[in-house]
Amino acid sequence: MCGIVGLIHKNNGGSENVGSQMTSMLQALKHRGPDSTGYAMYGKSNNNNYIMRFKVAESEDVKGGYDIHTKISKRIDEVDSRLKSLGVKIISKDNPTEYSLRYEVSISKDIKNVVDYLEDIEGVEILSVGHSLELIKDLGDANVVSNQYKLDGFKGTHGIGHTRMATESDVDISSAHPYWAYPFSDISVVHNGQLTNYWTNRRDLERRGHRFSSKCDSELIAVYIADKMNQGVDLETAMKDSVKYLDGVFTYIVATKDQLGMAKDVMAAKPMVVYESEDMIALASEEVAIRTLFDSQIDTFDPYHGEVRVWKN
Repeated sequence: MCGIVGLIHKNNGGSENVGSQMTSMLQALKHRGPDSTGYAMYGKSNNNNYIMRFKVAESEDVKGGYDIHTKISKRIDEVDSRLKSLGVKIISKDNPTEYSLRYEVSISKDIKNVVDYLEDIEGVEILSVGHSLELIKDLGDANVVSNQYKLDGFKGTHGIGHTRMATESDVDISSAHPYWAYPFSDISVVHNGQLTNYWTNRRDLERRGHRFSSKCDSELIAVYIADKMNQGVDLETAMKDSVKYLDGVFTYIVATKDQLGMAKDVMAAKPMVVYESEDMIALASEEVAIRTLFDSQIDTFDPYHGEVRVWKN
């Protein structure tokens, strides 16, 4: 019974308080998933540099005493060393937590090669790479995660988010949503539902060279989108194809650097409510989340079964 939200401002100015808006929407859905909360938010692109969000341990690992702190320090040093060896310039560093980091980097090489080399380090997982995407997820409700990572001040154009109730996989950061559609910059996915053909399709995608960082069935959607785009398919077509490809009950939201899209399975078993105006689109598993953004009455609608919609800022 996870909760998902998304919003996009059409003014393309990049100055909306997306962090605060996402937090209020996600906190309203806390009852749908108390285990973890995740954000994928899109700010202004910073020249040609990339923002890389990654973790070097699970949040629960830091309770393990001196040994884990030493390992974390060594892993960060190894990340820096490998980036330097690849000619990747580190513009700035930030440590929101001991185990989760934000680097602004200048990358001239293929993103996939950089990520693969870094993830070869034990305990390191790249959460996202993008010119405007910043993917943050951790254990706890939206207020806890937002305060921990100081997200209320995040300015941008759009974002997607997720509150998770763990049913099929572990309660950890790796199994939390959103998922980055590796190796494509600025593409992320959140999902509510259950995919019954997960393992069959995962093995097929792995044989074709795709990487999975968790055992969560929702990650399959992000990898599927990446696979279709790798074949030259545009986002909307990939989403329409996914409705036929994915088996189970699902509603998901996907975001790119300038788009927001949603898809529902043909049974429409998982809820989605949409608000649309000339300036903004907001969608969520329950209307109560959207209403946190408004002081007055609003009109919403429910998408049809098998429906795919894509909006652009």
